Amino acid sequence: MLVKNPILLLHGALGSKEQLVPLQERLSSEREVIIMNFEGHGKSKSETNFSIELFTQNVVDFLKEKKISKVDIFGYSMGGYVALNLTLKHPNLVEKIMTLGTKFDWTPTFAEKEVKMLNPDTIQMKVPVFAERLKQLHGTENWKNVVLKTAQMMRDLGENPIFKEEDFQKINTPTLICLGELDTMSTQVESKNVSNWLQNGQFLEIKNLKHPIEIAPVDNIVSIIYNFLIKET
Repeated sequence: MLVKNPILLLHGALGSKEQLVPLQERLSSEREVIIMNFEGHGKSKSETNFSIELFTQNVVDFLKEKKISKVDIFGYSMGGYVALNLTLKHPNLVEKIMTLGTKFDWTPTFAEKEVKMLNPDTIQMKVPVFAERLKQLHGTENWKNVVLKTAQMMRDLGENPIFKEEDFQKINTPTLICLGELDTMSTQVESKNVSNWLQNGQFLEIKNLKHPIEIAPVDNIVSIIYNFLIKET
């Protein structure tokens, strides 16, 4: 009997694996589904600056620890960026990738716009509900570190994006690039460009979907994951 690859779910910036539990629970009847926290997220400590390279190595180490030789990946937002970097650097580890709401076109202007919103004191004062959610995800002592380190990572990406067009063109992994119709984090243009640059890429717009994963309709996302990552073709 052929053993199917596990599906690895990767969270986004400021997020944790906790946000992906509803997807994990719904998909687990079809395939082994695993989740993980990137370093410094979800109450885990880290003395290291955040970066896509760090999080990519986190995945490599996680798969090695679990003795998993190959996975299919659903990457939400930043998790999709990590998934593509993983398959670029370690193509033997990844069978298929689905991304959702991933920002690809990083510029200094875009990064600074995002970073302006990533001040812990401002969040606590102006968006207290969001601050409380970050405390739940990362702990009272850790959430501000997550915000500040994420802000610096975004500045670094704006100044020095790790992906250029020629990097995407090297990737042969079957990849579905998904973007919500109402998502303002990324754009159709950049998402479609990446799907075209990839050797085996597709693009899918999801109607009426905004960026936050926690308000996304689980049934809808599960259906798309099932059709791309699980269903036999």
